[in-house]
Amino acid sequence: MDPLINGLISLADPYLLLLLLIATIGGVVIGALPGLNATTGAALLLPFTLTMDPVPAIATMTAIYCSATFAGAITAILINTPGTAASATTCLDGYPLARRGEAGRALGMAVVSSTFGGIFSVLCLMLAAPLLARAAYNFSPPEYFALTLFGLSMLASIGDGSALKNLIAGGLGILIAMIGVDNLTSVERFTFGSYELYEGIGFVPVMIGVFGISELLVQSQQLHVKREAIRMKSVELPGRADYKKTWRTILRSSGIGTFIGILPAEGATVASMIGYNEAKRWSRNSGEFGKGAIEGVAGSEAANNAATGGAMVPTLALGIPGSATAAVILAGLMVHGLRPGPAMFTEQADFAYAIFWSMMLVNILFLIIGLRGAKVFARVTLIPVQVLWPSVFVFSIVGAYALDQSMFDVWVALGSGVIGYFMRRYGFSVVPLAIGLILGGMLEQRLGQSMVMLDEKWWLMFTRPLTLLFLVLTALALFGPALWGRLVKRRAPLESSGE
Repeated sequence: MDPLINGLISLADPYLLLLLLIATIGGVVIGALPGLNATTGAALLLPFTLTMDPVPAIATMTAIYCSATFAGAITAILINTPGTAASATTCLDGYPLARRGEAGRALGMAVVSSTFGGIFSVLCLMLAAPLLARAAYNFSPPEYFALTLFGLSMLASIGDGSALKNLIAGGLGILIAMIGVDNLTSVERFTFGSYELYEGIGFVPVMIGVFGISELLVQSQQLHVKREAIRMKSVELPGRADYKKTWRTILRSSGIGTFIGILPAEGATVASMIGYNEAKRWSRNSGEFGKGAIEGVAGSEAANNAATGGAMVPTLALGIPGSATAAVILAGLMVHGLRPGPAMFTEQADFAYAIFWSMMLVNILFLIIGLRGAKVFARVTLIPVQVLWPSVFVFSIVGAYALDQSMFDVWVALGSGVIGYFMRRYGFSVVPLAIGLILGGMLEQRLGQSMVMLDEKWWLMFTRPLTLLFLVLTALALFGPALWGRLVKRRAPLESSGE
């Protein structure tokens, strides 16, 4: 109980409260801008958090995550262009509502359902923490190695591309993680005599490149796209009739979003799609969906914001990012010397609960900000892209250089941006690359520690129950879909002949 109280007490710091307020407003602006998203915002913020203490640093990144996920609904409703991918399904009913003159009502429902979904997921996260803390005592290097390997098996499904392309991108990230001197053997790998490569490629410039600069290059091809905007008088709270119609949908989508967020390799986008689909399935007015159903807005927005809290469960408890933005936050944890995993809830419990309470506060903040300022934030969509994206580029370069005051990091960011651009162009997701970079180094380190612990007898891993469990889950994640597909194909002719 002490860590729970200590985490709450940490919010009494005026400096932290100010940072959370600024980050929440910044996250809403980022989420409202088409093309920018929570992942890009967190990646650009990452280098500027290095001078902060761990709690303010990670809390501000999670504030960007939560508020930007909600803010995507602003442009989805007003200009039929989701500010983030997680709000794509919000367009289906939010924009028709706006065209009927009910933009304020739609935005009000988006704010309320997003807040409820976010708070619901954080409460689930707090309840799960004690269970994870007890599990921490059973983890040693072999278990951590198998757990990291299981995380890497998620690469096949974590991106937008095909499973093969995702694995290739993840393999490239692991290859980049191998650059530098091996900590166990002191052997130089892929350094080519360069002193800058001696300590390897840093997380921060690569994150800035593949998420920020590559998005800039993609958006540069859409300079002449015109969007129809809807005028809005004010944002209004949903009425009693709206709550009566949507409370089941909000509760259901909050549970769905939290569960989907907890699953490694899923995220807010998948959660919003499932939340919307289930809202339509269970609705008595399913024929209204796509034409301006308030339940559609509630189902999508409650699910996508609930996924943000859910995604932090595998990120903090297992060291496996639950989404693309969580991968950037995981990089921030590692840069600050924190150890994500089950032990975090025993060794760094005060820190973990401080992050939980910060996320709770952020959800309350964007409820207030969303209701009072959505009309103002909607105007950021009027910023010409010819001004917006050069500004993003400048922040990217400054952020990459600020890490170690090194021009080498700037070149790494630029090179990563070009690689990310061509990956996106040819159907490769950049998310597996980022996760492969993060988990690749962890996997190697934990394998080395396991070999030392087991006296080079690797087969002893199969005698450890938790290690064996994660290895089996890894095998199922990699080969299960293919085996299931073959089984279905074999059963189909038998069933047809039986008819």
